[in-house]
Amino acid sequence: MSTPEMAHGAPGAPGREPDARPGPRSAEPFAAPSVVYVYGIGRDDEGARRLVRRVRGVDGHAVELVAAGGLVALVSVVPGEVFDEAALRRQLEDLTRLEEIARSHHAVVDAAFAESVVLPLRLATVYLDEGRVADMLAGHLAHFTELLAWLDGHVELGVKVHADPEAMTAAGGPTEEATAPAPATSPGRAYLQQRRQHRRSTEELYRSAGVVAAEVTKVAQERARATVAHRPQQGELSGRRGVNISNHAYLVPMGTEERFREDVEAVARAVPGVRVEVTGPWAPYSFATPSMADGESVADGGVSR
Repeated sequence: MSTPEMAHGAPGAPGREPDARPGPRSAEPFAAPSVVYVYGIGRDDEGARRLVRRVRGVDGHAVELVAAGGLVALVSVVPGEVFDEAALRRQLEDLTRLEEIARSHHAVVDAAFAESVVLPLRLATVYLDEGRVADMLAGHLAHFTELLAWLDGHVELGVKVHADPEAMTAAGGPTEEATAPAPATSPGRAYLQQRRQHRRSTEELYRSAGVVAAEVTKVAQERARATVAHRPQQGELSGRRGVNISNHAYLVPMGTEERFREDVEAVARAVPGVRVEVTGPWAPYSFATPSMADGESVADGGVSR
């Protein structure tokens, strides 16, 4: 999981705003002025009201609605000493605490997405008070409304292509005996020939993976409304064996997920050592980050799927 950025008082920007207003009223007695943690933006409808009655947010805090112009922000009023800029920076450097916040954040977004379309905001988006959240909604009302309409009826699917030399060997790929070097006149020469053959086999595997990745992208784009290319995940971030060659997100119409999955996975079915992984469906995290005229953005959460 990559370390997410925190958010300033505009969608997707980090931390608290430099000026101050009184915090919102809250029934919980905080030692410091409260702040407002924002999970996402949706429509002001019955689905949003059902959500706040049954879900809890970060550290178990209640989820509330801030409304403006037919839209709502899903928020929790939280203690400032825990969620101000300095405190959040410290917490996000602790991987255990980061995971706790991320799980709570995405649980709220996913619950909201089960009810209706939602624009997820970046992990740790915090405003000084509810008034500023309402101002943010009103200031980008037309843009948010248009984006929600564009995303409605769609889900996000992730597609990763992996190259796995161990799987290629197990499947009888080019590193098996059929491609072993001819006998050499000495153990040293045999060793060098074996090393060269292994290098050629690995290079061939990565070439094959590149071809599969290109074909997967072509097939997936024919079935998706939009595509976002993410950086390939490396090492422990990938959570899988082998090397992540490509890592894309696709915005796919609801109801077509299984057909999409079958068509994409079929591309690598006969290629030893190359694996296609399809994840989701998810809320449209990768597609809720359009640039705005003033340089702000609606930012997505940064957790690996």
